[in-house]
Amino acid sequence: MYYPPARNTNNDENRRITVYGNSRLTVKPSIAEVQLGVEVRNNEVNAAQQENSQRIQQVIQSLVRLGIPQDQIQTVDYQIYPQYDYVDGEQQFRGYQVTHMLMVKSENINQVGLLIDTAVQNGANRISSIRFTVKNLDAYYQQALKLALENSVLKAQTLAKVMNVSLDPIPVEILEQTTTPPPIPYQAMAETGLVAGVTTPIEPGQIEVESKLETKFKY
Repeated sequence: MYYPPARNTNNDENRRITVYGNSRLTVKPSIAEVQLGVEVRNNEVNAAQQENSQRIQQVIQSLVRLGIPQDQIQTVDYQIYPQYDYVDGEQQFRGYQVTHMLMVKSENINQVGLLIDTAVQNGANRISSIRFTVKNLDAYYQQALKLALENSVLKAQTLAKVMNVSLDPIPVEILEQTTTPPPIPYQAMAETGLVAGVTTPIEPGQIEVESKLETKFKY
């Protein structure tokens, strides 16, 4: 009776090819997030609060008239704090500052400049950040993930051909090395100057969706 030689499983385990597949998609942003608000100073805290409240309500109403849904306008910061000057080493009270910041989301990317101008014309005097992101980001990431795996297989096949070995095209291990891309920040601004008849130019640029995989194959 014939008995085939025992297979060295340890050697089989060592017969691995490890490659790193990657892909990158360039996507046009579809959502803008603008953080803006009103900052008021007054010697009396109640007066500062009242003026701030009136101006922020005017800003909100103007944005709603522009077509921004009410549920896309959210308070993200509200602060009241005293301000002091130092004269000859002594602290001197000079009033209160009240700041109310809103996060405004818009799916009309071409409207961002007009959104900012409208807010400023209606009382906003703080534009702290603008960020761009994309709707259904996960769908783009899944596409990038597929391309990264295809890239891994192609690399492994190339190496196997050079080594003159037979490659099992089904990976034995796949490790995902990708994190969700952050939104693109636009340069923060403290104040916005307006020119009659001119809309503030805002360029959203492009978002890169990247996928990286560490993939192991047997041969």
